[in-house]
Amino acid sequence: MMPAGGSGPSQKNEIDWGRVTRVLVVKLRSIGDTVLSTPSLIALKRFLPNAEIDILLEDWVAPLLVGSDAVDNVLAVGNGLADRLNTGRELRRRHYDVVFNQHGGTTATFLTFASGARHRVGYSHYQYSFLHNHLSGSAADFWGRTAVHSAEQQLALLGFIGVPVGDLPKSRLSVAAEAARSIDEKLAMAGISGPYALFHPTTAFLTKQWATENFAHTAEFVNDIGLAVMAVGSKPESKTLNSLRELSPVPVITFDDLSLPEITALASRASLFVGNDSGIAHIAAAVNTPSVVIFGSSNRDHWRPWTDSPNEIVYKQFPCQPCPGYECKEFGQPRCILEVSPDSVFGAIKKVLQI
Repeated sequence: MMPAGGSGPSQKNEIDWGRVTRVLVVKLRSIGDTVLSTPSLIALKRFLPNAEIDILLEDWVAPLLVGSDAVDNVLAVGNGLADRLNTGRELRRRHYDVVFNQHGGTTATFLTFASGARHRVGYSHYQYSFLHNHLSGSAADFWGRTAVHSAEQQLALLGFIGVPVGDLPKSRLSVAAEAARSIDEKLAMAGISGPYALFHPTTAFLTKQWATENFAHTAEFVNDIGLAVMAVGSKPESKTLNSLRELSPVPVITFDDLSLPEITALASRASLFVGNDSGIAHIAAAVNTPSVVIFGSSNRDHWRPWTDSPNEIVYKQFPCQPCPGYECKEFGQPRCILEVSPDSVFGAIKKVLQI
């Protein structure tokens, strides 16, 4: 009989950590979630230095962690049913001792169960929690406070089961050598040899996206303090990048075709990152780039940069924050992001750069 969930790990199926040789972390989410899984990987690698620590990611984001010193193998799964079934079989062949389900969605839970691992760890609030045999209470219970960061939520699942996490490791990404060479070539072609700032002026929701003209004003401010300006986005976001170039009174070099490892390399070389709350902001934080992140509708406690490097978050306080962000139901227009002033961002830039 499977043990019931509770505020801590099951006492009926205790883990003998001395015999654990293979651990898997399942994290099927976006860029930011993937970056914020690295503190958990760091904690596991530190706790089990002789064990193989693997992570399962969605295939489009998996390149972000390839080459990371915190993980031994990066496994990838696609969206198709056949691919997921094949991935489940591959996980079972790998004979994991412990699997941490850091996602909790249907697919992640199926793959956790399909692994056949003796110890399958998840939160008790997961929809199909009975497919785990170690169930933990909330991260708020573990940390003893209601405001919990995404990285802390993931770390708490490890902590419940006995992995030391009290020092709260910060996010960390490695720069792939091939990506670094590619970025060096692109910078040379763009004529950039000095310090630069990296902007990310796009995001998934309009309630999180600061006005492009504000980024243009910020480009002028950053240029005046001696930094060239670059901006990144995806192909579907190229219209915003083009608008930024047109609106900016100073040159802005834009890229809409970089891979995630290339973005990581570009961010690692930047003297400053300025952008919306997004996965790219977490990449910049994970390579210790001084960062200014502009928040609108999202939860600042949960999604602020998880780093020891200089960083500031800029926002306009409203009682309706945070919200799901799909639309502004309070005002019709997302005042939370629209009313963030360029001057407040300039002040944050001065602070992180110690001007």
